Amino acid sequence: MKIKFSSKPSSGIKSNFTKYTVKENTELMVFLLASMPGKNRNNIKTLLRDKFVEVDQKVQTQYNFPLHTGQVVSIRPKKGTLQQSSYQGLEIIHEDADIIIINKEAGLLTMASSKEKSKTAYATLSAHVKKANSENKIFIVHRLDRETSGLLLFAKNEEMKTKLQENWNDTIQERTYIALVEGKVEQKEGTITSYLIESEKSMLVHSSQDPKKGKKAITHYKLMNYKKGLSLLQVNLETGRKNQIRVHMQDLGHPVVGDKKYGSTISPIGRLGLHAQVLAFTHPKNGKLVRYESPIPKKILAVF
Repeated sequence: MKIKFSSKPSSGIKSNFTKYTVKENTELMVFLLASMPGKNRNNIKTLLRDKFVEVDQKVQTQYNFPLHTGQVVSIRPKKGTLQQSSYQGLEIIHEDADIIIINKEAGLLTMASSKEKSKTAYATLSAHVKKANSENKIFIVHRLDRETSGLLLFAKNEEMKTKLQENWNDTIQERTYIALVEGKVEQKEGTITSYLIESEKSMLVHSSQDPKKGKKAITHYKLMNYKKGLSLLQVNLETGRKNQIRVHMQDLGHPVVGDKKYGSTISPIGRLGLHAQVLAFTHPKNGKLVRYESPIPKKILAVF
């Protein structure tokens, strides 16, 4: 899995853009036709004319604009798209024939629990896809804790779910989180490695240095800011274990704020200080690299 940190803060990133990374030198029209199979030349000319296309965050209207490897082409949704794809507790930021990517609010369950059956991301998206066809289904690929906000990926068919889960480490190129933690993290960058195991009695995940006692978990972190006893970290996951960041922040001696379960004693923002900010992966259907970003929640930014 590719591990990298963003080179600049992304609190102002437009999460509802669809983004494509250029893999070889070409022209903008050729690239968009290949990247957006549902669009023809006239559709794309309209997008360009109406300034819905950006190259490296700059609006571009020339159909023959030269593209170079590594550039990012972003497509802004048309007016009304955001409202039409927003539901209580979540916002759909991308949907195609095989996947749905949402921006989940803190407090919303990914799937049903013994106490909550209907107010979940899964239930909302199931109802959403059934509007087009009552036979349509939704499939869970991975999860976010209830109090964690940010990007979450679902499959729209069982084949896609299987492809994503079976090739997760090869498919996912970047998973970046923002963590607001207690205290001042002295080391500006670091990596935490341990073996995680879940207790059947307490349902807590514990960290061990014994390979025989759990599943290997690797977490990379980078200090972004510090103020009044709180540190803002950018966290990249090399593995995706249950409660991995929360346990590793406890190991670091700087638990995520609001996380009483893993050692936090304060709750300055009234929620868990954890947000899934970046999700980048190779789309199993077309092999293209796609990357989505979600703005850092205002409650977290307000601290600084």
